[in-house]
Amino acid sequence: MFDLSWSEILIVMIVALVVVGPKDLPRLMHMLGRWIAKARAMATEFRNSFDEMARQAELDELRKEIAALRAERPLASLDQTLNHSIEHGILPAETHVEPPQPEPPQAESPQAESPQAAPSKADTP
Repeated sequence: MFDLSWSEILIVMIVALVVVGPKDLPRLMHMLGRWIAKARAMATEFRNSFDEMARQAELDELRKEIAALRAERPLASLDQTLNHSIEHGILPAETHVEPPQPEPPQAESPQAESPQAAPSKADTP
């Protein structure tokens, strides 16, 4: 944060010892520690409130998107048809499906079964 090296911190400590004196130095360090703790707590609170505002903004954006999708209602006609059908106990015409009818079996000719069995003109005298 302040980018102080050990030698700079040592110089500040010696100046504080000379200016404040050895008797009041522990009290000064205690008070400085409290100020630093309060500053960190305030910074953490600010960061948390900023993160909360960002989350709220994202949630608001998602709510707007959901509201827009609900307003468009691309399947509204289908929903209305199904609700009407359920209320009246009928199925819409599109849902009536006829079962497939089996095809009648076709009589197979003997020629179709074996092409070699049929007499050809070359075989007849």
